[in-house]
Amino acid sequence: MLAGRFQGKQSVNLTLTVLEITAPVFFLGAAGFAWVRFGHDYPTEFVTRLAMTYAVPCLIFATLVQAEIAPAALASLSLAAAIAYGLVALITWGIVRSLGLNLRGYLAPLTFGNTGNLGLPLALFAFGETGLGLAIVVFAVMAIIMFTLGLWMVAGVQNPARVLKEPMVWASVLGVACLALGWTPPEVAMTGIGLMGQLGIPLMLLTLGAAVARLKPERALPALGLSVIKLTIGLSVGLAVGLALGLDQLALSVLILQLVTPVGVTSYLLAERYQAEAEAVAGLVVVSTLLAIAALPITLSFLLPG
Repeated sequence: MLAGRFQGKQSVNLTLTVLEITAPVFFLGAAGFAWVRFGHDYPTEFVTRLAMTYAVPCLIFATLVQAEIAPAALASLSLAAAIAYGLVALITWGIVRSLGLNLRGYLAPLTFGNTGNLGLPLALFAFGETGLGLAIVVFAVMAIIMFTLGLWMVAGVQNPARVLKEPMVWASVLGVACLALGWTPPEVAMTGIGLMGQLGIPLMLLTLGAAVARLKPERALPALGLSVIKLTIGLSVGLAVGLALGLDQLALSVLILQLVTPVGVTSYLLAERYQAEAEAVAGLVVVSTLLAIAALPITLSFLLPG
């Protein structure tokens, strides 16, 4: 009797913890959604460029410089992320081919998740600053793959030099270098970088909500099936790779969390730009994001330390 009450209390506490973690994420996303639905102007292109050029790179750099991540853990997580995304891409390629779907339209969205807008905030709220630092490592690996292999998937053009133009990549490289060397820039510089970086997560979540509000998806049922497949692949691959490489509990949890994030708005923007099943990708963005409202809290309930 007492054991049952204790377990019930633990379950309630866990539920409240998960709600506390996910509520700020979906609150800010809902704020962006409501802003657009009420007819207010939201310059998505400007805000996205501001975030990706200044705010997110500063967030990445500041977090990595201040993170307490052992070099060995950094290397193992980077390797795990690279292997995991490679396996996800390979499995997804087989499924897309077997279903007779357009590879240019479906492969990239089902491979890369919304690790920036959703994955980073969730990692921060669930696992603190250390978790955010680990999530940024995974995010940096994903960004490099997406702006090279991902562009090739969507556009059929492989241009590795493009990655050198991305501020996020340089912020990741410099941040990892400072972390490895144990060097921190002067406090006056870090204060400015930190203030700019604090804009990153709110801007990404507001933009996510605004972008979803503007999408007009079709074929919701197929999108739901593919969203479930993406979630299952990410969960299975993350768990398998993390265990195979011996990641500790926190790194494993962060890797899995990043891999199960829904289809990102960036995938839709790329599909629209290169005319690669843009309407279908819009449906994937909306449906997978709605699915994430239910799936991510459940996933977090298993990933959070007991």
